Amino acid sequence: MDKRTNEEWVADLRAGGDRQTGALEDLRAIILRGLPYAIAGRLDPNSPQSEALTEEVVQETLMRVLEYLDTFEGRSQFTTWAHKIAVRAALTELRRVRWREVPLPEMDVDDDMDASYREAPDEQASPEEQVAQAEMMKRVNRIIMEELTDKQRQALTAIMEGFPLEEAAGRLGTNRNALYKMLHDARLRLKKRLEKEGLTPQEVLSVFEQAGR
Repeated sequence: MDKRTNEEWVADLRAGGDRQTGALEDLRAIILRGLPYAIAGRLDPNSPQSEALTEEVVQETLMRVLEYLDTFEGRSQFTTWAHKIAVRAALTELRRVRWREVPLPEMDVDDDMDASYREAPDEQASPEEQVAQAEMMKRVNRIIMEELTDKQRQALTAIMEGFPLEEAAGRLGTNRNALYKMLHDARLRLKKRLEKEGLTPQEVLSVFEQAGR
């Protein structure tokens, strides 16, 4: 029944029992029709993961619709509101799928404290600036290796490599809040050690900001 009014959608989904089940089935069909168009270009509908991802997104959307039903204000069509929830859920899941295929980076350093994740030298920097940057990186890497735990280093490296907080937390077997605290503690330890060695974060960054000036 696609012709429900906003009030009928809300009433049916609040009703429970067969009435709610029927409304959820109708809403599910509507979302399934519109979702492929909403994420066209982001996911090949013929890919092996398309069907599983779509099913997961639809289930997530229906749960969110019920959870946030009281927040619907009727400023748009109910189905438009539900579609927006579906698109947000789909984009979130697509990001998760993309990052699942990326191995969690580890900070490996050689005897010279040269980190494997370090960016290539700045081509705009002068030879003297490149030497200063390399020396500063080695110094920072040494501090990281000496001050942080293995898990703190792995968390910090993952975030530096662009991993979403939620994905990094899942890979490390923790949750978002615990990971945030772990990163906060790691940064405090690094800041204290830098200060002990007579450096400030601004001084470290300035070495890399001088190139091209």
